[in-house]
Amino acid sequence: MDVAQALRTRQSIRAFLPQAVDQATIEMILTLAATAPSGTNTQPWRVAVVTGESKVKLQTAIEAAFRANQAKSMEYKYYPDNWVSPYIERRRACGLQMYSTLEIKREDKQRQLDQWAANYRAFDAPVMLLFFIDKMMETGSYMDYGMFLQSIMLAAVEQGLGTCPQAALGEFPQIVKEQLGYSDDQVLLGGMALGYPDMSALVNSYRTPREPVESFTKFFN
Repeated sequence: MDVAQALRTRQSIRAFLPQAVDQATIEMILTLAATAPSGTNTQPWRVAVVTGESKVKLQTAIEAAFRANQAKSMEYKYYPDNWVSPYIERRRACGLQMYSTLEIKREDKQRQLDQWAANYRAFDAPVMLLFFIDKMMETGSYMDYGMFLQSIMLAAVEQGLGTCPQAALGEFPQIVKEQLGYSDDQVLLGGMALGYPDMSALVNSYRTPREPVESFTKFFN
């Protein structure tokens, strides 16, 4: 598989087969991803690989907090406070596309709630990756982290695996840190579901659109 094919093939997977991913494969993916560039080679990534009983225990606690309406407390701002065009329209279209595919109607609040709760189980993937960064690091290191995350996703595609990057897994950092033993010197950025995709699942049948190059690019000759 070449890079172009991996880029075109990658999508956010929200349903997975129960097949386990062996540790050697995960280590290989992370080894490849660690070749991603970072400013002055700081390599700011810290990764927790959560599987088996540890995953069940953690996801149960996070989902319970969500269903109990416990306040979310992400340790950094992922989204703007005030949405403007064209971002608000894209955000709405993204959610509508998923709910329309699953035939979840606007008035069906319970199904909407249950679908969102799946985020906190990493969509029942066998592997939940959680990403931390030292609190003292600045914005440039967050840019570096994005390249590392994309590298994980592309390396996973080559292995026949699917991923879904998830800011939602960063919404209850204290639960995660307490269960996994991370200190408050670390910022929980979010997580990623990793596993073998169930392409028969309806939720994996749609693809979100992308803007054409001319809409976001200016060429200066």
